[in-house]
Amino acid sequence: MNEKPLKKQTFLGGAAVLALSTAIVKLIGACYKIPLGNLIGDAGFGYFTTAYDIYSVLLMIATTGLPVAMSRMISEAQALKQGRQIRKIYHTALIVFLTIGFVGAGGMLIFCQQLARFMNSPDSWYAILALAPSLLFICIISAYRGYFQGQGNMVPTSVSQVFEALSKLVIGYGAAWIIMEQFDNVPMAAGGAIIGVTIGTVISAVYLGIKHRQADRHLEELGGPVKSTSDTAKQLLAIAIPITLGSAGLQIINLIDAKIVMGRLIGAAGFLQSEADVLKGIYNFCQTIFNLPCAFITPITISAIPAITAHLTLKDKKSAKMVEESAVRIMALLAMPCAVGLAVLAGPILQLLRDYGGETLATGSAILAILGIAVVFNSLVLVTNAVMQAHGDVKTPVINMVIGGIVKVIVNYILVGSPSIHIIGAPIGTLCCYVCITTLNLIAMRRSTTPPSFVRTMFKPLLASLIMGAAAYGSYALLIRVIGSQSLSCLGAICMAGVAYLILVVVLKVITADDCKLLPKGDKIAKLLRIKE
Repeated sequence: MNEKPLKKQTFLGGAAVLALSTAIVKLIGACYKIPLGNLIGDAGFGYFTTAYDIYSVLLMIATTGLPVAMSRMISEAQALKQGRQIRKIYHTALIVFLTIGFVGAGGMLIFCQQLARFMNSPDSWYAILALAPSLLFICIISAYRGYFQGQGNMVPTSVSQVFEALSKLVIGYGAAWIIMEQFDNVPMAAGGAIIGVTIGTVISAVYLGIKHRQADRHLEELGGPVKSTSDTAKQLLAIAIPITLGSAGLQIINLIDAKIVMGRLIGAAGFLQSEADVLKGIYNFCQTIFNLPCAFITPITISAIPAITAHLTLKDKKSAKMVEESAVRIMALLAMPCAVGLAVLAGPILQLLRDYGGETLATGSAILAILGIAVVFNSLVLVTNAVMQAHGDVKTPVINMVIGGIVKVIVNYILVGSPSIHIIGAPIGTLCCYVCITTLNLIAMRRSTTPPSFVRTMFKPLLASLIMGAAAYGSYALLIRVIGSQSLSCLGAICMAGVAYLILVVVLKVITADDCKLLPKGDKIAKLLRIKE
């Protein structure tokens, strides 16, 4: 007996589902990466992230353009009730995904040692080898996720992400711990930690395959015309290739940038290989914290693209604009307090998570404070890219990202090579990169579309965040004097800042009636918060 088809989620409903899974995934990730960093040290964490730097390039090629293209095309077909065309889009995309997956995974397996040497991190080859098979499975996963996301169903994506995170925690950390206990080999332990990632992608692919078979039964009922495989492939690749080339270009630039950072630390800045490994490990750990708030913006963009596309397909520009402004507002609501909090409490956060001290704490605090500011601009890049892609402009965002990546490489080459700045130059380069991309995106949007009002939409979240930042700083200064414990003072300050921010969001009426309409049971939420039209 067939299951009833799932009711399509609203834009913010889908984003909320993804955000909840992201919160769970990040909590599991913290339980994984923080103890892992303590287990294998900063150098080992550097090996771990070096493998990810290489993996990210291939992953970007495999999973950036195609899921966006699938999401847009399936959303259009869904709006027009063309169930058979949805199937055609999925099967066509899967062929492309599998081709990329086999080639990419094979390359990482065969050339793992050469890639490690290229990255000036020869001991990271264990991690690269262990991560290689996951590329094939993540391609399969991306096909499934594009299929569901295009139909506005974010639940399968969310559940599969939790499966991956749990596997990474249990299997990955367990393997690293066993290797350290038995062999005391840091490079091998970094590879063991990655094994959990690979096994997690296998479990996720199996789960999504089961859900796909259940959901696919209902498409035949929609019927509708179907295009040929060649026409579908042409449309799919016309959207995917520009996004993929630009994103891959940015990742390649980031890969070269990671090589340059290590080279400049060892060369111009005068550090030994072991010292450079530790500095890069500190930077990579701060990047992990930086990526946490940015990860909560991705659910907004994933949900926004099909929602905006569906409204534009039906010529409903007013609803499309409402979704765009809600996306910007929710982005600011999440990103700005995180940015201010990281900038204000950078030192206490690092002491809480890694027990840094002395010169290491000073270096890490400077890195994290700068990356905190970059959170806002990175979030703006994600949302503006999504809006432009939903409007059919797939080339401009990727061109702008490549330009920003080049800016990052230039800034890093100059600053990281300075002995007095060294690794702190890397987050400055990241900030300059996202400021550049944001500026170019906003200019492009004003020329081609009627963009949402960023200043008006983001003003109240900014005001609330600045007041919250003052509360966080004052709370920490008071608590450290009263109770003395740095960890408890940091946790207390974060809690007080969170409460202050929630109060400010309600008092300043940051959430609008339009936002509530996009939520499940939005009328009741609006009444609870006393939000009027």
